[in-house]
Formats: sequence, structure tokens, C-alpha cells
Amino acid sequence: MIELGKIQKLEVIRFTQHGAYLNTSGDKADEDILLPQNQVPQGTDTGNEIEVFVYKDSEDRMIATVKKPKLTVGEMAVLKVAEMTKVGAFLDWGLDKDLLLPFKEQVGEIKKDKEYLVALYVDNSKRLCATMRVYPLLSSSSPYKAKDRVHGIVINISAEWGCFVAVDNLYHGLIYTKELYSALAIGDKIDARVIKVRPDGKLELSMRELAFKEIEGDARLVLEKLKLNKGVLPLNDDSAPESIKTQLNMSKGAFKRAVGRLLKEGAIKITDTGIETAWKP
Repeated sequence: MIELGKIQKLEVIRFTQHGAYLNTSGDKADEDILLPQNQVPQGTDTGNEIEVFVYKDSEDRMIATVKKPKLTVGEMAVLKVAEMTKVGAFLDWGLDKDLLLPFKEQVGEIKKDKEYLVALYVDNSKRLCATMRVYPLLSSSSPYKAKDRVHGIVINISAEWGCFVAVDNLYHGLIYTKELYSALAIGDKIDARVIKVRPDGKLELSMRELAFKEIEGDARLVLEKLKLNKGVLPLNDDSAPESIKTQLNMSKGAFKRAVGRLLKEGAIKITDTGIETAWKP
């Protein structure tokens, strides 16, 4: 069976002036489909197998190509909007014919030349289309843990919850409204840190950088000293008050309060030899 929207190996059945006609080997339940002449590999003979992607041409006919699209049915990819039309947006997916993103499959405002995370599916009319409704396809089995730095793309925005993010274009992530420092739009690419891995595996994220401007007083002084020392300090609860005073010009009590604040914010971690930033500066 020839599978629409999939990369597969098909057998060369015959040649014409238009190219090679392909089908599955063995029982041929489908009509032969064309691989255009300019894409037939040199030296190809009848009976050879060719790896192709199957889609539909502008006249809604099944056709093969040796070009590899940026996604196949059931997969997700970040694609750029090439054109806005009356029937929807068309996306660049690496083939000569752009991919339709119908209005009913769009989420939020779509802009030309901006990129969005989409999935490929076959609609009721047996056409390949894109959808931005990718939430059900995301995984909750990410490799990340609290305090890790991650990258993602915004896939939806809720006034009640915040921004839903596809981390690595694969995993469930959510930035609660209180963790946002600026307005985001669907399709925005973000850097964030993991503040919690929920029991169901979904990631809670924060856009708030633990930058010096957000942390005041002794905690800020500790961060500044960490920055000067490549993210590490040989000080901890067991350090002598004199050592803390010498390196930070603060009391041991003030140091412990500052470290407690930074630990709570996820800015630092405790090591065997002292403290260091949760991520390298």
C-alpha cells in the first residue's frame, strides 16, 4: 500500500517521457504514481526500488519525490509561513509545493515569515495539511530536571494559566503568568529554566532570569562574587566567619540568609567544596 505523507521505498514499474511510475512491490493495490523525470536517479532500471516521499500535486494527484520534507505524517517541525491566502497559510516544508495550514488548524494570530510548530496530518479529503494543535503530540517524558536550562517555542497562550511551550519542540512545558517578565506571542522562541517537574512529567518553567537586577542586597553581592569567580565560591555553612568576611565583607549570618534566598530562587546549588551557580555564567 502506498502511504500518503510517508517516506517509503517503491518499485519502478515502468518509464514514460514524464518519468518513472512507481508502486509497491508484490501485490499492487494502488495505481502507479509518477516520480518526475528530473528526479529519477541516474542508472535506475525497471524493478529497482527508490526511497521517495509521497504527497499530492497541485491537481490533487498522488506524486512521488526524492526530496525529503521537513516532517512526515504524525511528526512535528517548526516551519516558516511563506504566504497568507484566503484558504489559510502556506508553509515552507522543503518541497516545491508549500504545505497548507487551514484557518481551522491555526492557533492565535499567524504572520508571514514567522515560524510556528506544526504537525502533519491527512484531512478528511485525503489531503496533507498542517495543524498548530500539537499539544496532544507532546511528550511528558523529558530528560530535564529542576534548574535545568531549556529552549522551546510557544504553542498556545491562556489568560488563566500562562504560556504553553513545546520544549525542544517535543516536551510539555508551561510558564505560569507570574513567571513571565514580558508579553509573548505564539511562535516566539524562548529560553527558560525548569522550576519543577510535575508528577505527570510535565515541566513548569520560568522566564524570570535570576539576574543581578532582580536580586537585592547580600544575595546580589554573592552572585556578583560568583560571576567574578567563574560561577564558584569555596564557601558554605561550615566556613569560618573570618573567611566569609574576607571574601564577601559580610557576616556569616548574612551569608547564610543570602545563600538561602538564592537556593530558594534556584540560582545556586551546594557542592562538596562550596557553592556554584545553577548554570554556568
